[in-house]
Amino acid sequence: MLYLNDRDIRAVGLDWPALLDALEAAVFTADTGDYAQPIKPYLRYGDPRNRIIAMPAYVGGPVQAAGIKWIASFPDNINHGLPRAHSVMVLNDAQTGVPSAILNSPLTSIVRTASVSGLMMRAFLEEQPLEQINLGIIGWGPVGRLHYEMALALYGDRIRRVRIYDLREVNLPEADVPAHYLEKTKAAASWEEVYRSSDIFMTCTVSDHRYIHLPPTEGQLLLNVSLRDYHSEALASVKAIIVDDWEEVCRENTDIERLHLEQGLTRSGTRTLADVVCRRSLAEFAGAEPILFCPMGMGVFDIATGVYFARRAREMGIGTELT
Repeated sequence: MLYLNDRDIRAVGLDWPALLDALEAAVFTADTGDYAQPIKPYLRYGDPRNRIIAMPAYVGGPVQAAGIKWIASFPDNINHGLPRAHSVMVLNDAQTGVPSAILNSPLTSIVRTASVSGLMMRAFLEEQPLEQINLGIIGWGPVGRLHYEMALALYGDRIRRVRIYDLREVNLPEADVPAHYLEKTKAAASWEEVYRSSDIFMTCTVSDHRYIHLPPTEGQLLLNVSLRDYHSEALASVKAIIVDDWEEVCRENTDIERLHLEQGLTRSGTRTLADVVCRRSLAEFAGAEPILFCPMGMGVFDIATGVYFARRAREMGIGTELT
């Protein structure tokens, strides 16, 4: 059994085009029905803001693996010098159930999240081939920073400007980002500034309250990564609503659940990521229509990401083989 820690995952590296291709293959596989993914349970105790989530899944096709991600999110950790999220993934051989790998790193979960956002960005830009992109990010924790790196790696030559806002001071990653990209990046004074000036707008917060009360602008892509940022009235007129899985995302006080309860949104009023990737369903909407993407997080994508890193690590001789 291969054991990979955070250092090992970072040594494998982040090949964003390859990661997107791996997740796209998982989308096509799941779309054929060759997968299993029960609704994930939330374990809560003590402070109700804290949660530990179990995410079991099986993916066939080129992935051919089962497994589970066990991820803890404790928002107050950041006030005590600890990461908010901790994640461990176990991969099993799909035919025998024998454990094949353990990935002990929160990075795999963040990479999965950013890769799913990258898939949606790629599909959006195929339908809306913007020559220049104004990118906006709310929340500058690990998720926001990795989305920034992903977007620059994939579309840096087309990104005109990046605006970032966080309640805490925004420190730009000068050691990791080329100077010509940093010149395009600005720490904004408010979320409104970022929201109003972005073609692609990402919310990557741990906000405990909804704050976005303004409707989106024409043709804007809203990547609602943190899921609980919008008042439902701000999204009431949005027709292009994409989810990864309706049953998963229409619960736990997400913006989709609020739209369902307060604005009457139903499953039939949404499209799935599989619709977008496999059937190019974004073409159904006019170019001026804002697009909202709300991904709750699917276990099949975590398993595909874990398999990607485990295979690469074995090819590169990285990690520890446990017997």
